[in-house]
Amino acid sequence: MTRLLIVGPQGSGKGTQGVRIAEAFGIPAISTGDVFRAAVAAGSDLGNQVKAIIEAGDLVSDELTSAVVRDRLAQADAEGGFLLDGYPRNVAQVAHLDEYLEGRDESLDVVIELSVPRDESIARIALRAKEQGRTDDTEEVIANRLGIYERETAPILDVYRTRGIVAPIDGVGTLDEITARILAALEARGLARPEAA
Repeated sequence: MTRLLIVGPQGSGKGTQGVRIAEAFGIPAISTGDVFRAAVAAGSDLGNQVKAIIEAGDLVSDELTSAVVRDRLAQADAEGGFLLDGYPRNVAQVAHLDEYLEGRDESLDVVIELSVPRDESIARIALRAKEQGRTDDTEEVIANRLGIYERETAPILDVYRTRGIVAPIDGVGTLDEITARILAALEARGLARPEAA
């Protein structure tokens, strides 16, 4: 059973690395965005609530976000573990996740912290925006998103640091180099991949 969380600023590559690590461990990568889209597509009560909020251009509340993620974690494929990406995004959500996991007599094993210098994040997002033809990713918008990350999400790392479960990873390098660093850090904490076990 492997329960992971990957945290990093926009442009750190956490989505890509999250999927790679989850595949290596045979667990689902659960990203908040994907969970929201799936809930909306399924037309569930939770999904309809999320849809109304997103369509109004508002942020989904901590309570509703936590309810949607709990719903996803209760699915059969997450019984053997999971990798969370984008949740918890603030300290209030950490408390929600703790409460849910404690109810199942579980806890997070490792929090993977992808560290990328701010100027590198901005350059990566700007390049991605150019490649995908996204006009909404201006430098001002990117800087604002990074500011929100620094104010709201970075403090969750302090909570997890006091528990001694944060594995800091240098997020600069090739995809393969970064994946290898993460796998080595997890192995050093006693989390071997199923095929390596």
